[in-house]
Amino acid sequence: MAVGWEWDDTLFAGTAAHYRRGRLPYAPGLVDLLAEVLRLDGRGRLIDLGCGPGTVALGLVRLFSEVVGVDPDPGMIAEAEREAAERGVRGRVRWVRARAEELPPGLGDFTVATLAQSFHWMDRELVAASVRGMLRPGGALVHISDLKGGTTSVAGLPYPAVPYAAIGELVRHWLGPVRRAGRGVLPRGTPSGEAAVLTGAGFAGPYRHVVPGGQALVRTRDDVVAGVFAMSFSAPHLFGDRLDAFEAELRGLLREASPSGRFSGRQPGTEVFVWPRGAT
Repeated sequence: MAVGWEWDDTLFAGTAAHYRRGRLPYAPGLVDLLAEVLRLDGRGRLIDLGCGPGTVALGLVRLFSEVVGVDPDPGMIAEAEREAAERGVRGRVRWVRARAEELPPGLGDFTVATLAQSFHWMDRELVAASVRGMLRPGGALVHISDLKGGTTSVAGLPYPAVPYAAIGELVRHWLGPVRRAGRGVLPRGTPSGEAAVLTGAGFAGPYRHVVPGGQALVRTRDDVVAGVFAMSFSAPHLFGDRLDAFEAELRGLLREASPSGRFSGRQPGTEVFVWPRGAT
């Protein structure tokens, strides 16, 4: 975890209800890519750590005999359970409210573990060692994230781009110049260097894959507002009793940027690193 910062259970408090609408999906083709490179055939078991509302876990559920999603936030677990019921897959997925550092006994072993834009919030050395110990021989850890530096231009698309820079300035005006994270702050951001951590834990590889993005997207004003409230650094609880006033100002900014209430964007690509368990 970041030096000088400690995890607390308010990190994503209140964001779950906004997550599915506000967060951009992973690139189309992610599930097909994982099925191919991991040779998934409907057998085996998956554990998704920091699963949020089940975005990755539910996308992969039909490729395993059982999926276990783990997240410490009760709102995320509730959203995941609701979505699993709507998809008719409740019998194939189990949700566990816990931190990845404090997994309950009896979860069993797994063929695949996924970490989708969640590893940086964890005690990575501890989690890496724990996950490797839970993987079966021949198993793998899969690290998934948005691809940085992809095509973002909206030239030729029908609506303006989301004014992310102005939104960032507005959030800093209301919450201060240093990035908020739960009850603490992250003056230096979240840590990087996952490769060194996983290599040190005994994983082999990695094998890098990219799922292309760039597809045109249309976002409504409500989508963009949800996206702001789906982020840890602008989670609803951070605004306290000023939340309604902040949202009113945010919506005013968005109306000025696009009177139609619609914004154009580009689907980000998805970067996948597959880390085989390695020899015992």
